[in-house]
Amino acid sequence: MADFTSFSRRSVLAMPLMLMACKPGDPIFEITGMTMGTTYKVVAADASRNLREGEVRGAINAALQTVNAQMSNWDAGSEISRFNAKAGGEAMTLSPELAEVMNAAEEVYRASEGRFDTTMGPLIELWGFGAPGEQAMPSDDAIRAAQARSGHANTLKLGGNAMAKTQDDTQVYLAAIGKGFGADAVGRALEGLGIKDYMIEIGGDLYASGKNPDGMPWQIGIETPDATNRAVLDVIGVSNMGLASSGDYRNYFERDGQRYSHVIDPATGHPITHRTASATVLAENAMLADAWATAMLILGQERGMEIAEAQNLAVLFVERDAEASELRFKSRASRAFAAKTS
Repeated sequence: MADFTSFSRRSVLAMPLMLMACKPGDPIFEITGMTMGTTYKVVAADASRNLREGEVRGAINAALQTVNAQMSNWDAGSEISRFNAKAGGEAMTLSPELAEVMNAAEEVYRASEGRFDTTMGPLIELWGFGAPGEQAMPSDDAIRAAQARSGHANTLKLGGNAMAKTQDDTQVYLAAIGKGFGADAVGRALEGLGIKDYMIEIGGDLYASGKNPDGMPWQIGIETPDATNRAVLDVIGVSNMGLASSGDYRNYFERDGQRYSHVIDPATGHPITHRTASATVLAENAMLADAWATAMLILGQERGMEIAEAQNLAVLFVERDAEASELRFKSRASRAFAAKTS
């Protein structure tokens, strides 16, 4: 199966925590695999007791194959790759699924003051966070040139189910929204089989429906944003919601004592420098949680919280404590996040 490109790669911060004491008589399916350049895990309960694992696995694989055929940047024949190959000004009619993703990306782009951006390839490549290789220290002129080749407002025209590029070399990369959409697509496939209680996790982005095998909301651990110590910062119950986290602490390089994260702010063209280490978002689906987690991390806690409160977004920020003598973290939740997890 084709993989998504590694552009806009995020650290995996959400960890499903499940006790497998099954409800009496309900078969529990636990299915894992690889997709989109990462791992996936699905746990589902069959209340009808009529399904076989092969049926469930087949529905999952079919949903993921469809998403990859539409949105994989590593498949030259995928729908998004065909769009990327088009000349500027040449409109393309999108499938309903890709149109849904691109319209959501455009909405989050505008609502986040341009911080969520699927056209960031030139800046990510410039800083050396694209294909494997040595990271670079670009000049201000090179950064400005890359910014001119990036940005939904600069490079894309989107109307309903049609999209066109304004520049020939514009490339759309969906790694920061596609995994979430993939989780939602798998959820729809499971519901088509009559399954209502399930949890789908793809590379840390997830959607959970109903109850876990213990009859509780699905218990999800939020990872402490410390690359040297993988620990759980908090555990929250998630049901009928998508969840995604974004962090800056696993993919970075250092030059002359300065740390440069792979998380690049489109507004400045530089890696983020604020103290926010991670952002976790709860949303109505995993697609929106995926996109908003990236946007909120780039915005940082100060401006991100203002936008979250204005738009009733459920966000948990984790910041490095600047006053502590050793690495410590402080967390702060928006009102909507506190309400959803209380």
